[in-house]
Amino acid sequence: MQQEGKLKRFLVFCHRTSILSQWRTSAERIGLRLEHWSESTDNIQESDGWLVTYQGAASQLDVLKKALQQWAGDQLLTIADEAHHLGVDPDEPEGPVWGRTFLELSQKSRLRLGLTGTPFRADNLAFCSARRIRIQEGDQLVEQISPDLCVEPRELIAAGDVRPLEFRFQDGWVEHSRAGRPDRDVSPLSEEIRESWRARNLRRAIHLSDSSSIAQQLLIRARRKLDSVREYHPDAGGLVIARDIAHARSISSLLREQGDRVDLVHSQDPEASARLNRFQEGDADWLVSIDMCAEGFDAPRLRVVAYLTTVVTQSRFIQSITRAVRMCGSRAATEPVPRDPSYVFAPADPLLMSYARSWAISEPYRIQPQLQEDDSPNPVSSNAWRGPSLPLEAVNDGAGAVIRLRTPELPNFLQQ
Repeated sequence: MQQEGKLKRFLVFCHRTSILSQWRTSAERIGLRLEHWSESTDNIQESDGWLVTYQGAASQLDVLKKALQQWAGDQLLTIADEAHHLGVDPDEPEGPVWGRTFLELSQKSRLRLGLTGTPFRADNLAFCSARRIRIQEGDQLVEQISPDLCVEPRELIAAGDVRPLEFRFQDGWVEHSRAGRPDRDVSPLSEEIRESWRARNLRRAIHLSDSSSIAQQLLIRARRKLDSVREYHPDAGGLVIARDIAHARSISSLLREQGDRVDLVHSQDPEASARLNRFQEGDADWLVSIDMCAEGFDAPRLRVVAYLTTVVTQSRFIQSITRAVRMCGSRAATEPVPRDPSYVFAPADPLLMSYARSWAISEPYRIQPQLQEDDSPNPVSSNAWRGPSLPLEAVNDGAGAVIRLRTPELPNFLQQ
C-alpha cells in the first residue's frame, strides 16, 4: 500500500514490549523501518512507522495524539496486535482503558487493522472497531464479530504452515475425605460434572505429591515423549505451564533431579527476558513458566507442552498449547506435509478436553447480550444443590489411564 501511494506511515500497538521488537525485526525484512515511539527520540520522523504498547499509549495519550497529527487523514494505517485485548463495554464508559485508547488514537486513520490468534474474550465483550453483525438463532437475534479474513488452524495444518497437535490427558481418581471423619468420596477426574468438585479435582491433580500422583505421572510421560521426539528433532524442547511461582519451582526441581536443563521464568524475575532468549536459542531442555509464554512467545523448537495450572479459560489454554505448533524454516524444508505433530500433556479435566476437541476449528465469536432488568435470571431457590460447603482434603491420588486425542481429525477419545 505504501508503494502504491495509498498509505505513508503505520502505527503498531502491542500488549508487550518484547512483541514490539518482533514487529521491528519483521518490518526490516521487507524494507520498512519501525521505531519504538518516544517523545525524546530525535530521528523518529524519518521512519515508516512507530511502535507503542497499549499501556504506554494510555499513559502518554495527549502527547502521542499531538505527535500523530502530522500523519492524520489518508496517510496512516493503525494496527492492533492481539486485538482481543481491546474489549469495550458500552455500559462502562470508564471501563477497559486499552480499547478506549486505541479508538481515540486511531479515529483519524485511513484504515484500522486488527490481528489476533485468539478471536474471543472470556467476558464476551466486543472488540473495539470490529464489525458486528446480527444473526437469527432460533427465536432471538444474536450479535457476533464478523472478520474480514479468517484462517482456521486446520487449514494451516493441511498446508504445512503449522504442526498438528496430539493430546495426552492424564486421567485418575481423586479421593476426598473430611478431616477427622471416616467417610470418603471418590471422584473421577475426567467425568466429574459438578463444577465445585471438578475445580477441586484439578487443584489436586496438578499437585506434586509423590511418584504416583497425576502430575508426576504426567511429567514422566511428557519427558519420555520429548526424548522420543529428539531422536529426529535433536534440539526440540518442552514447556511447562505452572500454577504459581512456588509450583513452578517444585516442577523445575523435579525436572533437574532427572538430569534436565531447565529455565524458570516468571514476571517477577528481572532476568526473565534473557532466559526466554536463551531457551529460543536451544540452551535448555525445558522452559517452566507461569504467565510469560501464553502470547507472542515464538520458539519453533517447542514440541511438548505440559499444562499444569488451574487456569481453565479457553483463551489461556489455546494460547499455551499453540506455542508448540510453529515451524522454523530449516525444518519446514525437510519435513513432509502434514508436519510431525507436537504433543500436549494435561490433566483429564473435562473443560480442557472440550477445548482440545475444537482447538483447530474457528467458531464465530458471539457477543453476550446484556440482561435487561426484567430478564435477570431467577435467584437460586433455597433448596437448590450448591455442592459441598466444607473444604475437603484430597488424598491417595491414583494416576490412571491416558486419554489420547488427535487433531484435526478429532475422533472420539480412546481410553487405554
